[in-house]
Amino acid sequence: MRGKPARVRKVLSDYKYNSEVISKFINKVMIDGKKAVAEKNVYEALDLIADMTKADPLAVFTKAIENVKPRVEVRARRVGGANYQVPTPVNDRRQQSLAFRWIVDGARARRSSTKFSKVLAEELVEAYKNTGNAVKKRDDVHRMADANKAFAHLAWGANAPTSF
Repeated sequence: MRGKPARVRKVLSDYKYNSEVISKFINKVMIDGKKAVAEKNVYEALDLIADMTKADPLAVFTKAIENVKPRVEVRARRVGGANYQVPTPVNDRRQQSLAFRWIVDGARARRSSTKFSKVLAEELVEAYKNTGNAVKKRDDVHRMADANKAFAHLAWGANAPTSF
């Protein structure tokens, strides 16, 4: 790694659910610095989740994120002039970041003329039920790591995956 690692910034909790995870998710949904619009969309999506599932929206959101988090991913490693896709475990912060990205990207991909909050709620409910675009993306990443586990011995020391 070159240089110093970036300092981890403290994110303030959101005002409605008092959750740092929701606040980080709002920041991921935000486009062009329009945080009020992102907050409105996320809170509307959580209200829709409460209507759709008849369960606590924060619990559904947390379970959806857990279902989408990848455990391993492949990283390119150059060995002897050849590039190998080496499976490596994913740290907790990157797992959460990838889960947020995949859920938001899945919601944006399926958006046509409907409101973004409705599409986001549907994507979160599908992730909660272990279906949907974000879970498919996680499965693709896991499948790729499983297909390349023959190259796991090329992983960097402590980052070597223990199991798949």
